[in-house]
Amino acid sequence: MAGQIRTIHRGGSRFYVAPDGAKVPGVTSVVAMLPRPFLVNWAARMTAEAAVDQLAAVTSIAERDRSGAVDYLKGAHRRYTQSRADIGSEAHDTFERQIRGERVGRVHRDIEPYRVGFAEFLESVRPELVRAEDVAWSDRHDYAGSFDALLRVRLDENGKPDENGEPALLVADWKTSRATYPDVGLQMTAYARADRIIAPDGTSEPMPAVDGAAVLHIRPEGWSFKPVRSDDEVFDVFLSLRHIFEWDREISRTVVGTPMAQSGGRFVTGTQRRAR
Repeated sequence: MAGQIRTIHRGGSRFYVAPDGAKVPGVTSVVAMLPRPFLVNWAARMTAEAAVDQLAAVTSIAERDRSGAVDYLKGAHRRYTQSRADIGSEAHDTFERQIRGERVGRVHRDIEPYRVGFAEFLESVRPELVRAEDVAWSDRHDYAGSFDALLRVRLDENGKPDENGEPALLVADWKTSRATYPDVGLQMTAYARADRIIAPDGTSEPMPAVDGAAVLHIRPEGWSFKPVRSDDEVFDVFLSLRHIFEWDREISRTVVGTPMAQSGGRFVTGTQRRAR
């Protein structure tokens, strides 16, 4: 699999494509197969809040273009998600520079609290960076994904950071969302159970034996470094979602065949024919 990996988007999902043409779904697209009924209520609330908070603007648009006003309100949750994604992407870029030891100059005021929090994390936990922003690729189960970091962290017997503790190799993920959610375990377990790591230049090496996983949840008001389960039970759930992804994208399209028999169309009487 020598050569650079590229990504493409198809049907709302991300795929990783190898130089030989092999295409596998991204880890986050597989995890997205989880049912999320709460998102319906969340999207409805975002729409309602936009209508109330921006009533004058919505009314003005509706007077000229009713469909435009409807589309504006329908897009409220997507605009919020995109704004948070933009902050998350910029924060991740800053984190990578910090953990690589690069000098980080002035950042946008929205990013500054994240920069400060990450600096505190580095000072408190003192992780050793092993890899960052590389691709984890599974030949056995056909998936891939970009992980935030592989870190070596010294931990005491209770699993707390301790500079005199034993070194542990952890798959780490940075989260800037409002909360940390259980599906982060599915994501990180998939990375830890991949077969190889592929660098940006296309070189690859076997995935090392990982001791565990952890997520750094970082917000403007503070940060916390939390252990995350990455055991067989969690991985089995991820593999079930991988099968569901295959069903959704491929297998389901082959289930219902073309009609073996069907009606011949609407019956037309002789009177109807003569009236034409």
